[in-house]
Amino acid sequence: MIEFYKMSGSGNDFILIDNRDGSLAVGDVVEFVKSVCERKISVGADGLFLIERSDRVDFRWRFYNADGSEAAMCGNGARCVARFAYLLGIAGARMSFETGAGIIDAEVRGDIVKVRLTEPYALFMDDEIRIENQVLFVHSINTGVPHVVHFVRDPDDFDVFNTGRAIRRHEHYQPAGTNANFVAVVDDHTLRVRTYERGVEDETLACGTGSVAAALIAARKGLVESPVDVRVQSGELLRIYFERTADGFTNVYLEGKAKVVYQGKLWNEAWKKGE
Repeated sequence: MIEFYKMSGSGNDFILIDNRDGSLAVGDVVEFVKSVCERKISVGADGLFLIERSDRVDFRWRFYNADGSEAAMCGNGARCVARFAYLLGIAGARMSFETGAGIIDAEVRGDIVKVRLTEPYALFMDDEIRIENQVLFVHSINTGVPHVVHFVRDPDDFDVFNTGRAIRRHEHYQPAGTNANFVAVVDDHTLRVRTYERGVEDETLACGTGSVAAALIAARKGLVESPVDVRVQSGELLRIYFERTADGFTNVYLEGKAKVVYQGKLWNEAWKKGE
């Protein structure tokens, strides 16, 4: 049996497994991830983290989206991983860990976790892309993974799934694809954001790196100032801190709740189909 935690970062849910001893023996990891992340059939999650040893910092992760694809970064996942590591005594309340995007610093205060993200890059403003019979004005930035931001009047009255899927697969963002965020400005310190996530291939209840992307691009347009509260689809708030530079941003932080849902043991039946 495989011991695991199920956690939620403001609506993004994850399976976390401590694999520092390298004992996880599941054969094809991609098929394992796809199976256990499948809702109603198994545990169900937006993604899965394997925590492994690092000779540089407190630990490192391997992160997989629900479709089995490996991703460099996940903002809400980083907050869940930090609290998981603190609860299991893997690291102290202040920690650093390796991700595919670089070193992440984190601070745990109860169920509130604040993470310092890697430096954003690839900022492009005011692109035009054609989606079927309409032209969308979009902006993009990489906050650990690529994100497109499109400003809308009311995200709750917008076709996030179909438009998000079209942007995610648009030829302009190939071959890797992108995540898509639909953003409304509430005031100069508040945004409302809905996100279609690559790898989940659907709208998620929250996206940390997407919320950061929305805040940074809104700031670049002069619409908000740090700190920015982002209300995500779960109804929770994420807070983003940042500093402006001449050509971009630095000292970018993401803060919000990271909740333990349950811990348990996976039986083989949860992931070995037909056995």
